[in-house]
Formats: sequence, structure tokens, C-alpha cells
Amino acid sequence: MIEARSLTMIYGNGKKATDDISFNIKAGEIVGFAGPNGAGKTTVIKMLAGILKPTSGTAVINGFDINKDPVKAKMSFAYIADNPDILIQLTGLEYLNFIADMYEVKEEVRKEKIKTLSERFGMSDVLNTQMREYSHGMRQKLMVISALIHDPPAWILDEPMTGLDPSAAFELKQMMREHAKEGNAVLFSTHVLEVAEQLCDRIIIINNGKVVSEGTLEYLKLTNPGMTLEEIFVKLTGKPENEA
Repeated sequence: MIEARSLTMIYGNGKKATDDISFNIKAGEIVGFAGPNGAGKTTVIKMLAGILKPTSGTAVINGFDINKDPVKAKMSFAYIADNPDILIQLTGLEYLNFIADMYEVKEEVRKEKIKTLSERFGMSDVLNTQMREYSHGMRQKLMVISALIHDPPAWILDEPMTGLDPSAAFELKQMMREHAKEGNAVLFSTHVLEVAEQLCDRIIIINNGKVVSEGTLEYLKLTNPGMTLEEIFVKLTGKPENEA
């Protein structure tokens, strides 16, 4: 459902941000994307989402090539960016309706989705408030709601837990499990290895723009006997996770 095919990004200064990144996330899977700062996680996610055009390689989302058929590809996934400070002059409800318009969500469907999701994330009472008055965590909750408003089969989430209070983080984790159980796919980047251990069917670890390990938690521990996930991360990346 979410496939990276040899994604390589070389910036104008000649720096290779990612180097031949390939992976495939199947229906029913939750996959964590881990790595230190500067490893290339956000660059990969932005190439998957069609925000950055790769120097070479491509991404295929639900059978649609992001470069050849970008509209159909983008209609079929949810994307949460690592920055929730977007169009903050709008009220929460105006922003959600703006996103729903872009995804051609019918009025009766969007009303129900907005009601359900805003109640689930405790945002019902502030939807008519301008987003500039929201805390960082409230803006992050609204980004989650907006990303899910068109009910896409694939989720591509960049640090989705950042800024969420424990209750909202719990709800999002529950929703990720529910989404995968229904036969959909979730990819999310994270700095919190405990979250990856709780949620993920597989974990992809990257460093210096390359995949350095990929597999189930059991596989990673089997190939690194006696080590915790944190110790495996440090071994593969050379950096403690709290510095990532």
C-alpha cells in the first residue's frame, strides 16, 4: 500500500540526504520509521507524500505513482506534517472544511467525521476559535483530524505524537491500531522507541540517509541478542535516542 522505490535525494549543494531507500508497507501493517535527527526520515516522508520530488526513484501509494499520478495518489493517503503551524488565521472549523473541500468530502460525511473526530480528541469546544489561539498540542490535534477527514486507506505520519497530551496520544495510537486492523497501512516516524515497541509490526531504522535495519521487533532482537530496542538503535546509529 505504501512503497518506496529507490528514493534518492541529492540537494543542490551535492549533499545526499537519502540514498536508495526502498521498503514496502502492506495492508494491515503499522510500521515505525526511526533514526536520529538528520538521518533523512522527514525527507523520505515528504517524497512519499509528493512534497519533495526525488532526484531518482519514486513512491507508489495504493497502486498510484506519486510522480506520474499525483492527484490520485494523494487522494488515497493521510499525511501529517512535522509542523502544525499552518493557516493559523483560520478557525479550526474553517480549516477542516477547507481540507474537506480539497478532498471532495460530501457535506453530510464531513459533518459526521468532524463531529466524531473532534469529540474523540477533545476539540469540539474550540472549533470556532482561530487556530492562532491554539496551543501547539491543539494545533497538532487539528492536523490529525484534518488528515483523517477523507478516510484514506494509507496513513503517512511525521512525528504525529509530538505535542499531544497523553489522552490524545492514546486516542491516536488506538486509531492507528483500528485502522490497521481494518486492512489499511500506517507509516509513522518517531523518536520515542517505546511507542514503536507498543505499536509496530515492523520497524525501519535509517541513518545517514540509508536503511540500516528493518524487521519485526523479534527479528531485531534475534539478530542483536541480549539487547533492548534502544541499545540496538544506538548500535546501528551511533547516537543515543534522546539526542536524536
